[in-house]
Amino acid sequence: MMTKFYQNALAMAFAVNEINKNPKILPNVTLGFHILDSYSDARMTYRSTLDLLFNCQRFVPNYECKKEKNLQAVVGGLGSDTSFLMADILSLYKMPQFTYGSLDPEVIHTSQRPYFYHMVPNEDRHYMGIIRLLHHFRWIWVGMFVTDNESGEHFIRAMESLFSANGICSAFTQRIPEQPNLDDMEESILIVLMKIFEPLTDEKASACIIYGESVTIAWLRTIIFIEDPEYTAYWIYRKVWITTTQIDFILTGPQKFWDLQMFEGTIAFMIHANDIFEFGAFLELIKPGWNERDGFLKDFWEQAFDCVFGETVPDSEKCTGEEKLAGLPRPVFDMHLTGHSYSIYNAIYALAHTFHAVYSSRLRHKTMRDGPVVQLQPWQLHPFLRRLSFNNSEGETVSFNENREIGGGFDVMNVVIFPNKSFHQVKIGRVVPGAREGEEVVIDWDKIVWHRGFNQVLPISVCNEYCHPGFQKKNKEGQKFCCYDCTPCPDGKISNQIDTDDCFKCPEDNYPNEGRNECLPKHVVFMSYEEPLGLSLALVALSFSLITAWVLRTFMKHKDTPIVKANNRDLTYTLLISLLFCFLSSLLFIGRPRRLNCLLQQPAFGIIFSVAISCVLAKTITVVAAFMATKPRSNMKKWLGRRTANCIVLSCSLGQAGICSVWLGTSPQTPNLDMDSITEEIIAECNGGSVVMFYLVLSYISFLSLICFTLAFLARKLPDSFNEAKFITFSMVVFCSVWGSFVPTYLSTKGKYMVAVEIFSILASSAGLLICIFAPKVYIILLRPELNTKEQLRRWKKE
Repeated sequence: MMTKFYQNALAMAFAVNEINKNPKILPNVTLGFHILDSYSDARMTYRSTLDLLFNCQRFVPNYECKKEKNLQAVVGGLGSDTSFLMADILSLYKMPQFTYGSLDPEVIHTSQRPYFYHMVPNEDRHYMGIIRLLHHFRWIWVGMFVTDNESGEHFIRAMESLFSANGICSAFTQRIPEQPNLDDMEESILIVLMKIFEPLTDEKASACIIYGESVTIAWLRTIIFIEDPEYTAYWIYRKVWITTTQIDFILTGPQKFWDLQMFEGTIAFMIHANDIFEFGAFLELIKPGWNERDGFLKDFWEQAFDCVFGETVPDSEKCTGEEKLAGLPRPVFDMHLTGHSYSIYNAIYALAHTFHAVYSSRLRHKTMRDGPVVQLQPWQLHPFLRRLSFNNSEGETVSFNENREIGGGFDVMNVVIFPNKSFHQVKIGRVVPGAREGEEVVIDWDKIVWHRGFNQVLPISVCNEYCHPGFQKKNKEGQKFCCYDCTPCPDGKISNQIDTDDCFKCPEDNYPNEGRNECLPKHVVFMSYEEPLGLSLALVALSFSLITAWVLRTFMKHKDTPIVKANNRDLTYTLLISLLFCFLSSLLFIGRPRRLNCLLQQPAFGIIFSVAISCVLAKTITVVAAFMATKPRSNMKKWLGRRTANCIVLSCSLGQAGICSVWLGTSPQTPNLDMDSITEEIIAECNGGSVVMFYLVLSYISFLSLICFTLAFLARKLPDSFNEAKFITFSMVVFCSVWGSFVPTYLSTKGKYMVAVEIFSILASSAGLLICIFAPKVYIILLRPELNTKEQLRRWKKE
């Protein structure tokens, strides 16, 4: 017999004894029970079930010779096969059957067994708990050892579906025979060894799930013992075993001298149980002779303590009866109430409360005749069982749902193995029924003790190494999706977690770092007075502004000299004032863009430069007209007045002012943050509005410049005193060179350097006009005043 299962029988005896002593439940009614063994054999299961129903000297179905026997319900069995074999007979008599083992829900729901009552919650509930556990530790390459039966096939189908939906792959699925083939033991073991031992040595699949019956652990341990009796290569078998609810740590017969070190650190999903204090005290009373009707005690005692009862037995082998159950290792006998025993305990109480409800109902309807003991039929219990609800001695509510299943969840235990071949199960969490998605399992992760082979480092169970942050997964052709290569994130994207399927872009105001595993905040950049470039350009602009103001003052001081009066003195003043504003207009481009700055920048630049070029054009036309007026019968003298020059300046300037007005009216510049042009920077800029209008302003200035340059070039050698044409020609060459190179340079730069290009072009072109046109005149005025006389003017004319 399986010595550890003896506790199940004791749990039934304890519950019945406790109820019979309780005056509040079934007063004047005594419960009795019979316990029979199925021997894990179909024929014996049927025979024992019929024996329960019709016990007599001769086996005759449907004939009962012992009238004192009044069978109302059956508790059993532990495994699904035994339970269904029993149900084949019990269902014919509508007998309530309480199963205390975890059964395959698919088989239960499709078998149409209306008299089944499950003392264990639906097994499916802890499947998702397993998935959450795997997810938490990022175990995506998982092996499965499954009992080779119908329940095992359902488990494989259910887990494969959950694996696929949750990004997990099965490294292997190994089916384990329920029992070795006794007819060909050697061949059976060898076949199993070849199939099972190889995946045990797969170091990639550190996490393995075991689904099966209570003896499955004993089966696996037997296989390892045959291959490695001394367990010398324990590090090869280091695994994180994840066991399902029906699995129990059992060693029997010769196995009880083995240890369970290979299962150290196992995470076990177990049927929920509370350790009842009174039951522990009850177990301490168990010894040979404690109850003459206990037919299992002698066999249990001899197997558990490896001794024999009898007078002729040597003292060294004789059972004394003084042995203590508490001294047995837990794989042989458990002094703590197991989940199966707790389910039996609740099943007995469920029956007791049902009987109590039936008798109470009959008393209320006054149908009892000969006292409280009334012959009941088993089928009469079902209406009461379906609406049963009570609190057991531990305060837990026991009731059945619409599928005749007990509510509640499962306990999650961590198995700690001791060197003395015993073990301890530490509760680390539980599966919570009805919880929200993602909260189905609650586990204290810090309590978990791993197999010693992991050196208490978190085990890894993956097909290949994790993809670190900065990389993304790339599937390998022809392999499962859990096997992949790691490729760096593409430009502009990052991954900041392990095993990212796809890299993602940073927010607009961030950029990827060099390792592509983090987003760094972008710096807001603009042409600032605080930085060297911005400060240098501002100083240059102010310097040239002061120089221009000084030149203007010099000309105004010497306004009556011939060189100042030549070529229209008012035009000279207007040109100098416009150049002064040209230099100052560049300051509108420095500093953080504001709404007013953005509105004024380009229009001010365009209009002021148009005025300056218009003045230069008017000067050039004046030179040409003055020469032509010296010819006989020329009518050009009427064009030499101030009115003509003023009209030229005004008309040309108004043309540019009109273009700028249209620009401001349709698409004015506004402050803008450009987050895309430069990877690591946010450019604070003035949004140019219409690009067409910007280039139209430049085109208009260029058009005036070309006309001015052409006329000045043609008039550069005219024999006129203080001829400005050649100086204007030089200035226009500089001006056109600057703005000709501006466009390609402007388009090839970004951010603050684009602004710097425009500021430089403004300063360079303005400086070119100032130096080329006015430097010779200032030289004569200040350094060669003897040349600034009417006599010198007449002498130059004669020459």
